[in-house]
Amino acid sequence: MPLASHESPPPAADARASAFLRACRREPVPHTPVWFMRQAGRSLPEYRKVREGVGMLESCSRPELITEITLQPVRRYGVDAAIFFSDIVVPLRAVGVDLDIVPGVGPVIAAPIADWADLDRLPLLDPGAVSYVDEAVRLLVAELGATPLIGFAGAPFTLASYLVEGGPSKNHERTKAMMLGRPDLWAALLDRLADITAVFLRVQAEAGASALQLFDSWAGALAPADYVRSVMPASAKVLAAIADLGVPRIHFGVGTGELLSLMGEAGADVVGVDWRVPMAEAARRVGPDRALQGNLDPAVLFAGPEAVDAAVDDVLASAAALPGHVFNLGHGVLPDTDPGTLARVVDRVHAATVR
Repeated sequence: MPLASHESPPPAADARASAFLRACRREPVPHTPVWFMRQAGRSLPEYRKVREGVGMLESCSRPELITEITLQPVRRYGVDAAIFFSDIVVPLRAVGVDLDIVPGVGPVIAAPIADWADLDRLPLLDPGAVSYVDEAVRLLVAELGATPLIGFAGAPFTLASYLVEGGPSKNHERTKAMMLGRPDLWAALLDRLADITAVFLRVQAEAGASALQLFDSWAGALAPADYVRSVMPASAKVLAAIADLGVPRIHFGVGTGELLSLMGEAGADVVGVDWRVPMAEAARRVGPDRALQGNLDPAVLFAGPEAVDAAVDDVLASAAALPGHVFNLGHGVLPDTDPGTLARVVDRVHAATVR
């Protein structure tokens, strides 16, 4: 009997036993699992071919295209998990925010949020508005079999930064001005975004995603005290809202070395680490109750085979004592990365860590 649209397909038994999910649960693994942030797209010629003439937001709304792009790196590299092809602004567009993803720039918001009345433009996300996400996840789970699928969303702070700034920002001055100067408005904005994000993640997990990652791309711009007071409550709300789904929750940000323990305390099962903090030191900061993910510098992939091998070995050595380690880059795959180098990394990690 086919599943009703609201029912979750059970993860394949082999997917539940995968090295990736076992590492997330801090269980023994046959080898250290590997996947790459932004592996779905960017550096792959087959990705560029299927995206010809198709805008980013349109690409994120076509289930068959989402499925093909998500599967491409799994076929090419043999990674231990797939990452759902989408963008962090997809749920914002789904609730009616007028935005576009401008090539070479990033998300651009037509009417930035500046006052209380602007919150009316952010209704709660109706799962039906992202039915294409549900459909794509179900297609992917059927195709992936034993390979887990990771769903993801942008964290409230990062989404708020785009909405307040109107686009990417180096200094986040408008964001911090609202956060510090109008704390009630800021708290209401992040609370609304937490609700939207939780629904978006739930749609993916209920359709069959085996893990969920919350990206806080801009959280590294914050001092720890500001994070605790003005950002952590919203991230914690998202992670708590999806706790009942029974899938590992990964929390990642860039430049967040000083926030690692706090990001774990927000409710993550796995804390992502960028390349600025050695894995052993990250483990000391986060504590023993959470797995870690990371953390090869994406730029190292341009340095030649010997340098890449040495850097991979350094990450593995630093992470050797961890109860749960998922090998990844310390940020996303850069667009000009040689796919052959990524394949080399996967093979080296698997070979070096076989139990």
